[in-house]
Order: sequence, then C-alpha cells, then structure tokens
Amino acid sequence: MFRSRSKEEKAPTAPVTADLSKQPRDPEAPKGRPTPKRSEAQGQRRRANSGAPVNRKEGMRRQREARRADLARQREALASGDERYLPARDKGPVRRFVRDFVDSRFHIAEWFLPLAVVILVLSILQNARMQNIALLLWMGVIVLIVVDSIGLTVRLKKQLKERFPNEPKRGAVAYGLMRTLQMRRLRLPKPKVKRGERP
Repeated sequence: MFRSRSKEEKAPTAPVTADLSKQPRDPEAPKGRPTPKRSEAQGQRRRANSGAPVNRKEGMRRQREARRADLARQREALASGDERYLPARDKGPVRRFVRDFVDSRFHIAEWFLPLAVVILVLSILQNARMQNIALLLWMGVIVLIVVDSIGLTVRLKKQLKERFPNEPKRGAVAYGLMRTLQMRRLRLPKPKVKRGERP
C-alpha cells in the first residue's frame, strides 16, 4: 500500500498529457494576448477570406511576383506578336499597321549602327585621306537617313489618314521612325511581313 509505483505504471502518463493539450481551454484561464477590437478582428477575417496579403512584406512579395509574371508574358508577346500581352506602346491596330508598313520596306536608317562603326574605324586611322572619306561618308549617311525619314513620314501620314480616319494616331509616326533605326532582325515585336509585301 505504501510502496512506490513501478516504471510500468508510470509509462501511460505521457499520452494522457498530449490528450490534455487538445482539450478545450478553460474560459477563465488567461490567453496571453489582448483581445482585438471587433473592427480589427473583422478586418483580419475579411483579409483571410479575400486572399489579400496579411502584412506589408507579403503584399510586396506578391506584387514582385505579379510584376515578374507580367514582364515574362510581355517578352513572350514581343517575340510571338501576341496582341493581348504587348506593352501599351505596341498595342492597337494603328501601331500594328505602322510596324507592318515599316517592315515591308528597306530603310537606310536600319544600317546606321553598322555604318557608324565603319566610319568610326576609318576616322581613327592616321591617314588624312581616310579621315576625309570617313567625314564625307558620315555626311552622306546622315543626309540619306534624313531624306528617307521625310519620305517615310509623308507616306505613313497619308496611309494612316486613309486607313484609320477615326482612330487616335498620336505618336504613330515617331513610333515608325524609331523602328527604322533598329536592324530588322533585332526589332521587337518581330516583323510579320516580308520586304516588298503590302501591309
């Protein structure tokens, strides 16, 4: 009657304590934190149900992920020409027509960068004759690009007026001129028409 309990009798106490932790808490016992105001509790519930970020850090992380996904979609759209995900500057039928109009013709401006490198190399040479040739080439290229750009501007404005009389055309000509400065294979969105093909 007064003897100590054996080890076998002490063993079942461990699972009993685990079961006690699952039992409901006594309402009179302190919970270790202040009770939130009703407005705070309702706000937390609404955020949890709506999928809104719980805190500022989580919100920033979600924004970063969404931005990355949008940029990846835009890159794919620029390569494939998918109109839905193109950036705002490339969207719309007017911009599509301008791209096709520019891509269907040969422009001197698209060879500006390679020609500039050649002219730079010629001007570095320590030969007065070569430097004079480089200067004349430079002047000739600039004059040709200006003349070609003026011709493109006139033709493009005329075509835009005929085809899109009611569409906003602001910035469309400048968009076309900027596209001529890029080499054809480096243009984004990728060209959809061949040279000589009518847009």
